[in-house]
Amino acid sequence: MRVHEIKTSDLKLVFEEGGPKGGKPVILVHGWPDSPRTWDKVLPALHAAGYRTIVPYLRGYGLSEFRSHLFGRNPRRTGQPVAFAQDVIDLADALKLKTFDFVGHDWGSSTGYALAALFPKRLQRMVVLSSVFRPGAAKAPPLPQAQAYWYQWFLCTDPGMKEFRRDPVAYGKRMWDTWSPEGWYSPADLEEAAKSWTGKDFAEVVLHSYRSRWGHSPLDPNYAVLQARFEGTVTLDVPTLFLHGLEDRCGLPESSDGMGRYFTNGYQRILIDGVGHFPQRENPTLVAEEILRHLRERAA
Repeated sequence: MRVHEIKTSDLKLVFEEGGPKGGKPVILVHGWPDSPRTWDKVLPALHAAGYRTIVPYLRGYGLSEFRSHLFGRNPRRTGQPVAFAQDVIDLADALKLKTFDFVGHDWGSSTGYALAALFPKRLQRMVVLSSVFRPGAAKAPPLPQAQAYWYQWFLCTDPGMKEFRRDPVAYGKRMWDTWSPEGWYSPADLEEAAKSWTGKDFAEVVLHSYRSRWGHSPLDPNYAVLQARFEGTVTLDVPTLFLHGLEDRCGLPESSDGMGRYFTNGYQRILIDGVGHFPQRENPTLVAEEILRHLRERAA
């Protein structure tokens, strides 16, 4: 993988690039708590099929940093999906990609939904994993899902915020230990991913993401226009494949029931037996096959 960086108004955004340079571009975005390493066992199949892959570190993760020193500015450590979507568009613009395919997991899925709502002409096809789309501002979920979201409510308390800042790696490990069937990852897998959770901006981006979602931190006014457009979007027009593990203990499988009504240009949901919240890590062969099948439908 080739490592590069671009500079936006707020970020030094680092990304990894692989596959043939002239291949069809696919941008793959990781979630929380994770890193670009989440795609490592999926990428070889995409490269062999002729795809050029572009895998950024989300803002605040790993090598991607805020440019706090510029002109005395101190950009907000915004964790809203619309900010992630704008980062992806800034990356695509820097690479001169008029259009691209998109694959996202967890926060990456939320990024994809924001892209499809705000920049639909830039996306060819989209594959999203584990996290659902619901139009409008966030609403309290049914009680079983609310219980699974305990970690979000915890971060909305002052003691929870303090504890997360103290040890974000231990917090992320707890998610890995409880969101999927036992034994799905190795200590080396966790250690490698956790390298992206120790930067100076990581905790603040995560806290803003969840606290702003539920009204405990203000939304970033710099993204007010995009946020309003995103919350006003009822349906998405990008052909979409949704992959969901039947053993997902974070986004419960039933949370994606009926989601197809929000997609107007083709939608398929695939439920994967024996897999929890990280399908691309737990069953990368199947995930790679389904990604390629969906992307190839464009030419059919």
